[in-house]
Amino acid sequence: MLTLSFCQAPARESADFASERIPLHTFRNPVLPGCHPDPSICRVGADFYLVTSSFAYYPGLPLFHSRDLVRWRQLTHVLNRPGQLPLRGLDVSDGIWAPTIRHHDGTFYVVSTLAVNRRGRLTFVVTAEDPEGPWSDPVPLDADGIDPSLFFDDDGRCWLTACRDAVAGAGPGELWMRELDLDRLKLVGPTHVLWHGAVRGAWVEAPHLYKHDGLYHLIAAEGGTESNHSVTAARANVVTGPYVTDPRSPLLTHRHHSLDAPIQNVGHADLVETPDGETWAVTLGVRPIDGVHTLGREVFLVPVSWSARGPVFAPESGGVRLLERLPSMAPVEGNGDATTGRVRFDKPELGLEWNSLRGPVSDRIKPSADGGGLDIDLSPEPLSSTGVPAFIARRQQHVRFRARASISFRAAHAAEEAGLAVFQNQDHHATLGLTADENGAAQIVLTVREAGISSRLASAAQAGLAHGAQPHAPHADETLLEVEADENGYTFRASGDTLGTLERSFFSTEHAGGFVGVYLGLYGTSNGHAGQGRARVHWFDYEPAG
Repeated sequence: MLTLSFCQAPARESADFASERIPLHTFRNPVLPGCHPDPSICRVGADFYLVTSSFAYYPGLPLFHSRDLVRWRQLTHVLNRPGQLPLRGLDVSDGIWAPTIRHHDGTFYVVSTLAVNRRGRLTFVVTAEDPEGPWSDPVPLDADGIDPSLFFDDDGRCWLTACRDAVAGAGPGELWMRELDLDRLKLVGPTHVLWHGAVRGAWVEAPHLYKHDGLYHLIAAEGGTESNHSVTAARANVVTGPYVTDPRSPLLTHRHHSLDAPIQNVGHADLVETPDGETWAVTLGVRPIDGVHTLGREVFLVPVSWSARGPVFAPESGGVRLLERLPSMAPVEGNGDATTGRVRFDKPELGLEWNSLRGPVSDRIKPSADGGGLDIDLSPEPLSSTGVPAFIARRQQHVRFRARASISFRAAHAAEEAGLAVFQNQDHHATLGLTADENGAAQIVLTVREAGISSRLASAAQAGLAHGAQPHAPHADETLLEVEADENGYTFRASGDTLGTLERSFFSTEHAGGFVGVYLGLYGTSNGHAGQGRARVHWFDYEPAG
């Protein structure tokens, strides 16, 4: 018997292959395209639930649901109330790291870490009776390191595992365990050091513990989250160890694949058992082109079987595939979340696909009272700050896409701007903004920020806006801003005219650094100056391109 905590969520199909027919009885990986790193999964009855990291984006910890492991629909965010965790001042790739979701005796548990300067600052647990919430406020745990996970044993005891710097120097890292008192949500008893990993000199992380046929199997990740990423394992007869390395490690990796392999950086796996007894793993991976990727780390689904030696990942192929056989469960009709198409912002709340940076922005960005679109009140915070700028964004989920926005805005002075952003992090992004020159004439400007330095690449007169025209007039002087991308680059247009193209590698994680993928968004800023400006976004659409 496999003792697992069960959770899952419905999947969006990668539309980069929209014109290709999917062979019968197969599905297309990734099941969650775009920046959804560090997946964790559990099941309750016929329902699967899945959470991923959110870093400095708000709300935090997106939670998804599925009935077939392939089609996922977002239910909520676990952290969706102001003040639950402090994110202001953080780099985009700090923040909320590597959650684990589990269910036990009618309660859902999510454990995660707040990271600051790339190190774990606070480990916490949140709970809910309903996965759609409300979720509790975070309860701090006395736990070092990152990547916490929970394991509920047959006797009802709960154990927290995590990774940290090796205390005795046998590392560099080690996996450790301590019991969690569920009544008090407090760690109790001694700390047990479980394992230092399978590869000498490699950092071991992302521990998850399972029980199968009376043995405890510890699954981990080694080699970093880049090209040497991998899944390794150890096992023990007793939950607290000692754990012995599975000599087959790594059990799953693409480190040996060629540089042009379509899926790379595979690791950070979590297992789930289906109602009919199959085991599947969710794992992160990337889809690079010419050695770089822009979509971030995505969620891939991999079959797992069990042998006398332990879990066997991808038994038919030995690796993660873009086209994989369907789980034996009957597939659910539909395509999961419909996060493409036109958004007119005619509902009182933004969709779950939209995020801001480090905190809520509902005081500055909200659907207009007249139902005519989205109003953005300019903030002094620029996108280059580590504060909470007036910015909302959604993930880029396809290599080939087109994003467009119809915006009305008249800048009162040269520091004011509003428009469309292609965002990697606060020091690395591009904006196509409506602003003004030093004489107050309306302009459209393409600006690039690289390594913390901003450069104006191109500008054009904003058609139809003479100096002295009525600023902020509803539905007046709309300008169509557009970015279109493919394997080569990102092309920026305003009212149909091309202002410039940036190579795709510019927005890649390899070039920009960090752990996130590209987000596409809308913003308004007065760049540190006082400003009362307001932009009106009449609509925004995001569509995969053929």
